[in-house]
Amino acid sequence: MSTLTKPNHIGRKISRIRELRDMKQEALAQALGISQQTVSAIENSETIDEEKLQAIAEILGVSVEGIKNFSEEAVLNIIGNTYHDSNVVNGGAYSCTFNPLDKVVELYERLVQVEKEKNEEKEVSRDLFYMSIIKIV
Repeated sequence: MSTLTKPNHIGRKISRIRELRDMKQEALAQALGISQQTVSAIENSETIDEEKLQAIAEILGVSVEGIKNFSEEAVLNIIGNTYHDSNVVNGGAYSCTFNPLDKVVELYERLVQVEKEKNEEKEVSRDLFYMSIIKIV
């Protein structure tokens, strides 16, 4: 089915953009000052009035034209052309730029240093305490 013959279902487009933004219907409803059920009804509607569409676009961080022209195929093309095999590690799209073990060692060394400082402070406090007792006696 070509893009020209697909219906321009604005509600579905809003739903997909909201999902891509990792936003729940409840969050969109709260931002709009309406109920979650109303958001659901909007997402099931083929058309939406311009004022409401403008408010939704603003909350989703896109333009009204962005919603109207949204295409699932375009998103997949962008993702497909953005991520390359060199960025994939063990089947995921995460490439670590540091050695995690180095970070663990660094944190451990900082922890040891803090413990040493605490012990030194305790010794100084104890010495001051004993010195004050000796002066009193």
